[in-house]
Amino acid sequence: MTQPKQAVKERRGARANPKTGPDPGSNRLKDPDDWVTGHEPMTGAQASYLKTLSEEARDPDAFDPELEKAEASKRIDALKQETGR
Repeated sequence: MTQPKQAVKERRGARANPKTGPDPGSNRLKDPDDWVTGHEPMTGAQASYLKTLSEEARDPDAFDPELEKAEASKRIDALKQETGR
């Protein structure tokens, strides 16, 4: 690494990289209702996890393949609490 780049990196410190900051999971604190993409269809990962959790909770109605990202996230959180995950 060249000297100027190294100096800039040192001035920025670890906080310049959010992955090395004090709470790398802090982006999970945002309310799903405030997500810019919350109205989009849930992701494949969300669908898979929600399906698994709904089966574990014996609540098949908790899974709806037409859910939006924000609602899927809320249901996942609720089912995680219910199932102790």
